[in-house]
This record gives sequence, structure tokens and C-alpha cells, in this order.
Amino acid sequence: MRCATIITLGCSKNVVDSEHLAAALSALGWDVRMDAEPRVGDTLLINTCGFIGDAKEESVNQILAAGEWRRQKRIGQLLVFGCLSQRYPVELAQEIPEVDGWFGARELAPLLEYLGCSAGSNGLIARQLSTPAHYAYLKVAEGCDRGCAFCAIPQIRGRFHSIPTGILRQEALQLAEGGVKELILIAQELTNYGYDLGQPNALLELVQALAKIEPLRWIRLHYAYPHNFPMQLVEWMANEPKACHYLDIPLQHISDAVLKAMRRAHNAAEARRLVEMLRTRIPDIALRTTLLVGFPGETDRDIYALEQFMRDSEFDHLGIFTYSEEEGTYAALHAEDTIPQEEKEARREHLMELQQSISARRKSRFLGQRLEVMVDAAAGLGEYIGRTRYDSPEVDGEVLVKSATVLTNGQIVPVEIDKTSEYDLEGTATL
Repeated sequence: MRCATIITLGCSKNVVDSEHLAAALSALGWDVRMDAEPRVGDTLLINTCGFIGDAKEESVNQILAAGEWRRQKRIGQLLVFGCLSQRYPVELAQEIPEVDGWFGARELAPLLEYLGCSAGSNGLIARQLSTPAHYAYLKVAEGCDRGCAFCAIPQIRGRFHSIPTGILRQEALQLAEGGVKELILIAQELTNYGYDLGQPNALLELVQALAKIEPLRWIRLHYAYPHNFPMQLVEWMANEPKACHYLDIPLQHISDAVLKAMRRAHNAAEARRLVEMLRTRIPDIALRTTLLVGFPGETDRDIYALEQFMRDSEFDHLGIFTYSEEEGTYAALHAEDTIPQEEKEARREHLMELQQSISARRKSRFLGQRLEVMVDAAAGLGEYIGRTRYDSPEVDGEVLVKSATVLTNGQIVPVEIDKTSEYDLEGTATL
């Protein structure tokens, strides 16, 4: 039997790609392990990230470590795919000759062919999950057309193209039949789904179809672009019992000057209106956003505007990146990166300290409430780790659940919350 180990770096879109690859190999008799130490003689496949400097460094370090295993003959073959090798195929091949094959982010089919396999008509629908069996990501589209000044994704992933609804429904049904209870929809720009197919209502029709899949209990939306946000989606979230009252909307900034320099399509007024509308229509909604600080030209006044916006909007979850110049992007070609890295980090730390207090205040509203919690894992005798509808796996907070009854992964239980902190909750199951 041929054996393989797949190591995945980067975002949830990469996770889905690796899971498709693992399923295709497993269907042809391979013994495939995910994100584990490779066995002696394994074919090792590394799915890389090339988005920002830190991610590229992590990917290169992993490849170098694997190259050493290859030299020592601990592994039988070393193959690298994903965003980093899509972006720097020639340079990487010259610098790391231990790698047997390089494949880009859009080359899963050629990679399978290299391994002597064929994806077949269903090969890239089946998934071998690397997540716990009760939740999974559903990637509904690939690529991006936005061309934000700081972002290299269009160069790496190509033009935006939606995956046909029929394929997604089939994939979701297979996942649900395999035990998945929570489906997390992802894309580079989720709310653009269907527009390239001439179907502007496709996202609404997709989530409506997914909600009819009986085993699914929660449907969560990530990476919604703020400009021209589809209002009908908000009504669906407000009225559909399976829709998590949760939305991830990467806003990047609130200064009009910075947003314009970033080549974002929305402005500050549009962002504020969207947040206000969501809070009004779905009062208990949990909002997540991502900000980017240190972009060329950003001033102390711009940071102050961000600070005030964070206070006004009170995001439940917020992440902040510092700007890094990425070759080939509009900003790298047209804007000089003059803000010192130390200043970028100081701005980030200042805003994250503010977010800690905001998050603590948002979490405190749950004290004494009874919330539905999905169990993710056992944590010890009579204790479990889970999440509410207001928390996405990997990136948001958790709930420590005490229970006199044995609970199972994927089980949804009522929990009375008796302790809150900046990011997490504690409570007792009330079965």
C-alpha cells in the first residue's frame, strides 16, 4: 500500500484543498494521514501559504525541514503545492532541489496525475476531513477580482470563479451523511458568489438549499465583502433556524483616505451603515472583522479613527495584521513602505489591547444565560470544550463545559454560563 502524509499550512481554503486531495488518494488505495509526523518512506505533500511574509516564512521553514528528511531518506518523496509554489515556482525549485515536484494552488489535478492517479468525475467532491468529524468548511468559490492594493491573492489564486451550486450541494450532502453538523462557508469573497455565472441570487439560493439538508444543524458564513452587501442574506440569517447569527466581514480600515489608498470598494460610511443594519436586524449577531494597520500613508489620526470605530461597533471578534509589502501588488509598485515595523507593531498592540476590553464586555452579556453549545472535544473528567453559535472553530473563543453526563463530539447541549473572560466562557450542561 502506498502511504502519504499531507501537511497543510495557511487558511481554511487550503484545508479544503488538502481534504480533496486526501480523499482522491484514499479512494485509489493510498493510506493518507493529515497533519501528522510522516512515516518512514511516506510521500510527503506540503500545502503552502504565500499570502504575507510570516506565512511565507513558515512555509519555507517547513519545506526546508522536509528537505532534510528527504536527504536522510526518512521520506520517499517530497511534493510541494499551494500558494507559495504558485507564486515562486522557479525560485523555490532552484533553492530547494530536494523537492521532487512543485505544483501551484490551482494544480490539484496535475498533482494527482503526477502521482499516477486521476481525479475522475467525483474525485474533487469527496473529502477526507482533517477537522473534527462534526464540522467542515465548504469552499464555494476560488480566486478574487477585487485587486486590493495590498493583496497578492488574485496573482496566486486567479480570477474569481464560483463552484456550481449542484456540486456544492452534493459535497455538502456527502459531508452531512458523514457526520458533519456545522458547515462553514468560505471563499476569498463569499458575497460575490454567483455573479460570475450571471446568478446574483446564487448565494441566497445555495444557503437555502443547504438548510434543507436534515443532518446539518448550523450554517456559518465567513469572508463577506462589505461593498454591495446582499440584504436578502440578512433576512435569511434572521429567519432561518440553522443560520448562525454570526458574520465575518473583513473591513481592513475605517479611514476613507486609507481605504482609498488600499483600493477598497467601500468607504467609512458604508461600513458603519452595514454594521448598524446588522445589529438592528439581528440584535444578537456576533460580528468578526479583520483590520490592516501600517499601510503606507497611515497616520496617527487614522489610527484614532480606527479606535473610535472599534469602540462604536464593538466587534465580538477582531484580528489585526500589520502591513507587509508583497511584490507585484499595486501597493508595492506605487506606495513606499515608510512606516517602521516597530511602529506597525505598536499600533497593532494598542488596538488589540482595546479589543480585549471590548471582547470581555461582549462576552459578559452571556453571564447567567443558557446557550446552545456544540461539543468539540473532551477536556478531562466531566469537562468538555465546545463553542456557541457565536464562535467559529480555530479563530474564536471556546466554552469549558462541566457535565455530569457523558457528552460526545458534535453533540449540541444547553449550557448555563457561570463565568466569562475576554474570549472564552465557562458553564454547566443542563441536560
